[in-house]
Amino acid sequence: MRHYKQHFKDKTVFCNCDDPFESNFFKYFAINFNHLGLKKLICTCYAGSPVSYTEFNDLPLFHKDEKLPYKIEITEVPDLNGDGATDLSDIELLLKSSNNNLTILDGDGDFRSEESVEFLKESDIVVTNPPFSLFREYIMQLVKYDKKFLIIGNPNALHYKEVFPLVKENKIWVGHKSMSADMLFNVSEEFGKWLVNNKRQGSGYRIIDGEIKGRAQAIWFTNLDIEKRHENLILYKHYNPIDYPKFDNFDAININKVTDIPCDYDGFMGVPDSFMDSYNPAQFEILGRSGDTEWVFNECTFFTPPPDERISFYKKYNRTWRLQNVYLLDENKLPVIVYSRLFIKRRTNEN
Repeated sequence: MRHYKQHFKDKTVFCNCDDPFESNFFKYFAINFNHLGLKKLICTCYAGSPVSYTEFNDLPLFHKDEKLPYKIEITEVPDLNGDGATDLSDIELLLKSSNNNLTILDGDGDFRSEESVEFLKESDIVVTNPPFSLFREYIMQLVKYDKKFLIIGNPNALHYKEVFPLVKENKIWVGHKSMSADMLFNVSEEFGKWLVNNKRQGSGYRIIDGEIKGRAQAIWFTNLDIEKRHENLILYKHYNPIDYPKFDNFDAININKVTDIPCDYDGFMGVPDSFMDSYNPAQFEILGRSGDTEWVFNECTFFTPPPDERISFYKKYNRTWRLQNVYLLDENKLPVIVYSRLFIKRRTNEN
């Protein structure tokens, strides 16, 4: 969050998928309310959320076994315990001092509910970890109401038909954290044991200072500007047809590593999704993506390979050809599928 601090001054922040009793987003914004200069913080919880009361077990309106949808709204965080700082103990005292800060919702607390939409309308920035299964609907709601946001999502969402046009039009982008960097989370002792027994270390979990941490395949999506978006990617390699073969079914060269993007090629280039970490819209233009069968640029579009190559494909992969595949041909003229690609073009002739 430290990379976005300048965006929060005098703003209303809405965490609409966050149980405040468990959410680190709530804790961060509540503790740093004064430091960030927030105008208001709103957090909502959906019905049935697995609420834990270990930190705030005497809050008003609740009994220990209740799991009702509720809202916490904060407009100031004074130093109520007089220790010279604002921390979670001050937040606890604040919530206990007035029922106006914590209220039960009339609906179910879902981000699509009428109440949540009203909170969304009055907010400036939304920060949360939305349900990945509803990511398309969630992000389209943010776009509909023209909200700034900083949210967590699956990297594959870059290729969703609802999301990619927003990426292409520079309406959303990948956040400051590198797409290749781990996103780790705390797990219970029981679940940690399950991870060790069922997952491979490095992909499913990591052990940090002796503690088992779950590993999520996730990145940040945002429309808050960051300095990283305006840094040019240094290009130092030169194009040649041997190191940069063209796809057999699309007029673009294949590039496996972002660092291999040539400095002297002006045509279409197919790059991995990790390119978004280095994407500067002043340096490159995003033209399309693999699998986008409706995309046509200068009469250049995907096409189905001839029958003999389709047969070879079937024999090699034991499945039928799909149009969204982009592929190269190996030395035996057999198709070699290339993982999803973003198609880009340089805006300038740089050295």
